[in-house]
Amino acid sequence: MALNETFTLNNGVMIPKLGLGTWMIDDAAVEQAVVEAVKLGYIHIDTAQAYANEAGVGRGIKACGVDRQSLFITTKLAAEIKSYDDAATSIQKSLDVMGLDYLDMMIIHSPQPWMEYGDEDRYLEGNREAWRALEDAYKAGKLRAIGVSNFQQGDLENILNGCTVKPMVNQILAHISNTPFELIDYTQKQEILVEAYSPIAHGELMKNKEVLKIAEKYNVSIPQLSIRYDLQLGLLPLPKTANPKHMANNADVNFTISEEDMTFLKNIDRIKDYGQASMMPVFGGKLK
Repeated sequence: MALNETFTLNNGVMIPKLGLGTWMIDDAAVEQAVVEAVKLGYIHIDTAQAYANEAGVGRGIKACGVDRQSLFITTKLAAEIKSYDDAATSIQKSLDVMGLDYLDMMIIHSPQPWMEYGDEDRYLEGNREAWRALEDAYKAGKLRAIGVSNFQQGDLENILNGCTVKPMVNQILAHISNTPFELIDYTQKQEILVEAYSPIAHGELMKNKEVLKIAEKYNVSIPQLSIRYDLQLGLLPLPKTANPKHMANNADVNFTISEEDMTFLKNIDRIKDYGQASMMPVFGGKLK
């Protein structure tokens, strides 16, 4: 099962191949979501400062009954933080809010502040400064791994050209009908693991009849097919749910999509409408 399998990051740390995303699960509900996920065998939990649920995730970690060392906990440095001092303070704040001595991984949430996502200014110097703070926290043992999210090739090159510790992951939007193959190929060639958030396209793939036809061929759900698709591309999927039944279904991906069907899925028309989530920058919207 995917829950029992791992990738090895470029610093030798092992990371579970499937994680639980917690975006849009509020702080009051996320504690129980973490507990239920751990009961089912999930040990990789992904949160972020921007989710405003780090405290709840911390409570879930304490309530789940599993040793802290057996879990893999990721959080993200807020996209707006682009100075060394602010980043260093924010890293410690996450540890304090979650009640943890260390995090398994912390990543820069975005190369640009959300209000400026997609603009011309890539905040190259600010990202180098934030990265330097992550490097220092990593060297101090506060973080076992560090990485980035939503970084394009130029953003990655900016870090790679000046870092003392190489990013270990780049977490990006990657799902059937919207898979950035060039970015994935570049990232993987740098020995950086690609994590895939919203592997089910924030639920929009559930409406796709072509995807449904392939899922029915394998007698699986669309979420299972979508998660398996990412895994076969060498990506680490992070499906988000607070529903234990969905958690169990998402983890039951012990099947193989044929090469022919993978090719078909790679070429499905791109989703352009993410429903109510379309306003979010990562789905093409613009915050104002």
